Amino acid sequence: MFGQVSYDVEVDVPAGDAWELYSTLQLAKVVQEGLSPMLEKVELVEGDGGVGTVLELTLAPPPGAQGPMISKEKFTKIDNEKRIKETEVVEGGFLDLGFTLYRICFEIVEKDKDSCVIKLKIEYDVKEEAASNASMVTSKPLEGIASVTASYLLKMKNAN
Repeated sequence: MFGQVSYDVEVDVPAGDAWELYSTLQLAKVVQEGLSPMLEKVELVEGDGGVGTVLELTLAPPPGAQGPMISKEKFTKIDNEKRIKETEVVEGGFLDLGFTLYRICFEIVEKDKDSCVIKLKIEYDVKEEAASNASMVTSKPLEGIASVTASYLLKMKNAN
């Protein structure tokens, strides 16, 4: 069963400035700091921030879980021209819950020279026998990422 959820936010910073954050490993640092304690830890497993980079994420235990949710995410697409970045869970996390795909897509769209729209989307596919787990996929993580990064970008803009 395939599905997706999305969340968009307009930010009063140039698209290039937003992409500077989203296209690099700095995004993981900003999100970890902003979403702590929900996102307990982000570790670089391999890579330099380009396609093929793997991060290990440790999330606080979801309701009813015995311990934290640990997953590895791989950067599968970084398009600097279109300002699109995609990551996929390649181990643990949602894959342990019957999902065959859990992809997060980030896109930065220029609105005008001083503002942009940050588009965030989760695409997922879940096995039929685990279809009830699809309800675990919500826009909440996207809203959290958008909020944290928008605040960070505006803070950096105002500091300059």
